[in-house]
Amino acid sequence: MITGADGVIRVSGTRVTLDSILFAFNDGATPEEIAEQYPCVPLADIYYLIGYALRHSAEMEIYLRKRLGEWQEVRRQNEARWNPGGVRERLMARRPNLA
Repeated sequence: MITGADGVIRVSGTRVTLDSILFAFNDGATPEEIAEQYPCVPLADIYYLIGYALRHSAEMEIYLRKRLGEWQEVRRQNEARWNPGGVRERLMARRPNLA
């Protein structure tokens, strides 16, 4: 694991964040399913990360709560900039008529 200057923990040698792995696990994904979703992360590393998180649950809970708050703020900012309402309709209007 490597902590970047932004405070985000990533799996060494990848751009995959620790929170991506742990949120998937907490949502019920098995380590094997997570490995399929993130093929650049070896299965053994996924087991290690989950074990680490379980052994350091208080610390990880604080980290995950912080990351979730950051994600929600970015989403709020993006939705304020680009209204998500009617996206499907706008995309369908751009599609050439295939009739």
